[in-house]
Amino acid sequence: MSLGQQLAPHLPFLRRYGRALTGSQTEGDRYVRATLEAIVAAPEEFPRDVDARLGLYRTFQAIWSSSQIEDMHAGEDGGDAEAIARARLARIAPLSRQALLLTAMEGFTVEDTAYLIGATDSEVDELVSDALAEIEQQTRARVLVIEDEPIIAMDLETIVRDLGHDVTGVAVTRDEAVALALEDRPGLVLADIQLADDSSGIDAVKDILAEFNVPVIFITAFPERLLTGERPEPTFLITKPFQRSTVKAAISQALFFDQATVPAG
Repeated sequence: MSLGQQLAPHLPFLRRYGRALTGSQTEGDRYVRATLEAIVAAPEEFPRDVDARLGLYRTFQAIWSSSQIEDMHAGEDGGDAEAIARARLARIAPLSRQALLLTAMEGFTVEDTAYLIGATDSEVDELVSDALAEIEQQTRARVLVIEDEPIIAMDLETIVRDLGHDVTGVAVTRDEAVALALEDRPGLVLADIQLADDSSGIDAVKDILAEFNVPVIFITAFPERLLTGERPEPTFLITKPFQRSTVKAAISQALFFDQATVPAG
């Protein structure tokens, strides 16, 4: 099996990580493309002493780390470059959040995460603890849940409330979701893809975003369909069945970028 064939199944999930890490589909997918370009340009440098998925994420982390150094150097040049660099640096997910995403969202072990970010196991544990502590201090949000399966909706509502956030409502159809959002504007939306009346959670979110901006996390049993990189797709995505820690990490990351947005001008 060629290296390309080995890497192909892992690309959708690397896009998920890249988007969550950058808070942007465009930026996240750009890092994934840069990762693939680096592998194609120098396949002999691809890590062969680990499995393909781990090597892929390790290459991505190297690209990510080098780009942050470039941004810092750009900030030293002054002028517009400095302003752009400051704006981008303000939105960088700290190493602690990278560790949390790699473990809670991507499912890597502490040992694998340590390999990916160049740390020790104990340092990874400390970084994840730091990220969780930061989440506890995060501004409370008002969350709209769009989910037609009652048990999953109850589970999501419990997780959201346990994190200290408020739930503005639970919608099971597109029309109900839009009505609830306009009646009580949320600060975050958790949306299933397929809803009770065969309407789409994606369409519901489009209707809501046409009225006001709000961070959105989609929930789906088929994440590969929304992680192709071929069209406008969600930035934050949770896979069903989900773990509590995954939802927690996704919510905190979406709010992190929403609160870190740099005003224009």
